[in-house]
Formats: sequence, structure tokens, C-alpha cells
Amino acid sequence: MEFSEAKQQFISTWGELGCNWGICRTMGHIHALLLISPEALSAEEIMEDLQISRGNANMNLRGLMDWGLVYRSSKPGERKDFYKGEKDFWNVFRKTLKKRKEKELAPMLSMIKDISQTEADCPYSLEFKKVVNDLSMISSAADKSLDRLLNSESNLLLNAFVKVMR
Repeated sequence: MEFSEAKQQFISTWGELGCNWGICRTMGHIHALLLISPEALSAEEIMEDLQISRGNANMNLRGLMDWGLVYRSSKPGERKDFYKGEKDFWNVFRKTLKKRKEKELAPMLSMIKDISQTEADCPYSLEFKKVVNDLSMISSAADKSLDRLLNSESNLLLNAFVKVMR
């Protein structure tokens, strides 16, 4: 396979995977391009390579910086900004997991806390309380596990993964 074909396949697939992680396809494409670039790229270079508009590039670069997956930098003698992708995949994993936890698990835990004080005085409310309690137990366990994972070092996770795979 030619490099250009492999590059396109990587960028396309990373964009699709990004949709599963909670970022839009174009954000995934930009992140993929920056991952495989040996040096920081300008917004213009990103726009040209991915055939996207300036507004689309700038909006998605800001989103990637919010996620902590892309960093802005400058070069001496240049007035424009340059962007470099986070290439430490343990950091990419942790930052993505942290953002997903904030966007998905935290609101559910908050909602469960709010509704867990509901009075149970009929069969429907008793069943409701049971479901909310079960959901609370699982969500709290997931929250604690994710916190441990987010605070762990990459080699600990790798060692645990290797043990599971044996």
C-alpha cells in the first residue's frame, strides 16, 4: 500500500473512531493528521490537507485543545499559530476518558443523587427506587474505577492488561 493511501485510510478511520469517543469526525481527522505529522502544522496546512474550510478547521482545533489532545505553538519569525497533536497514547486515552466521564457519567450521578430521595409509597415508586438504587451502585462503582484508572500510571495498566490476556 502506498503511503498516501495508508495516510488517508488512517485519517478516515481515526475520524470514525472519534465519533465513538464523543468527538466529531472532522476533529478526529485533524487529530489523526497531527498525530502522523513529524512537526506542528498551521491551520492553513490542515485545511489544505483535509480539504476543509477555515471556520471548520478553527472550530475543531479549539475543540481538540479543549479536550487536551492538541497544543498550539508558535515558530520564530512566523505570525501564525501551529498545532501539534498529543502523541503519548496513554495521555490521549486518559484525556478522552476524563472528558467522557465529565460529559456522560457525572450528569447521570448528579441526576441519581437528585432523584434518589423520592418517596416510595406505591408499587411503581418502589420499583423506581429499586432501579435507581441499582443504577446508583453500578454508576458509583464505575466512577471510582475510572478515577483509579485516570490516576494510574501507564505501565500499571499495561501490566494489568498483559495479565488479563494470558
